[in-house]
Amino acid sequence: MNINYTKNKDGLIPAIIQDATTKKVLMLGYMNEEAYEKTVATNKVTFFSRTKKRLWTKGEESGNFLNLVAIKNDCDNDSLLIQAHPLGPTCHTGSDTCWNEENVQSFGFLSELEKVIEGRREAGNTEKSYVASLFDKGINKIAQKVGEEAVEIVIEAKDTNDDLFLNEGADLLFHYLILLQAKGFTLKDIVKILEGRH
Repeated sequence: MNINYTKNKDGLIPAIIQDATTKKVLMLGYMNEEAYEKTVATNKVTFFSRTKKRLWTKGEESGNFLNLVAIKNDCDNDSLLIQAHPLGPTCHTGSDTCWNEENVQSFGFLSELEKVIEGRREAGNTEKSYVASLFDKGINKIAQKVGEEAVEIVIEAKDTNDDLFLNEGADLLFHYLILLQAKGFTLKDIVKILEGRH
């Protein structure tokens, strides 16, 4: 890998650490050539500590190592994006990230929708919430709704109205998310199975 360590007089380049699974940015550190070479040789992310003035392998004291997955160089060859699997919290404060964020896998809007479904289920206001009313009716009703939506999307797939097809797809996915929670699961559980099959 062609890395330009000469842009900064101290020979250090920024290294952004990203969780290889969740894609969450965990921390920022600095590497010199020796730190990079040790990282590649040991598969443990190693930095040059500007305060300790020496090489520092993340986790050498805490055991919260960053196991190397991949390294990418930027377009100017003077900063790195390092994907790793963290073994525990990354920040010295005990937080998952140095920005005090929880390091969980997110599926964008679908993760937000899962939280909304969970909130409506917990609130239990069956008069104002369709979701709460489904949970109140039990697993059989929820499963029946998923079956109905599945049949409706099959019917629309055979037709030419793309708008109806996409709306039925949204209905099916929405009700499936409800069914997952009714069974005690989330999208993460499904993704884990799909990744295992990949």
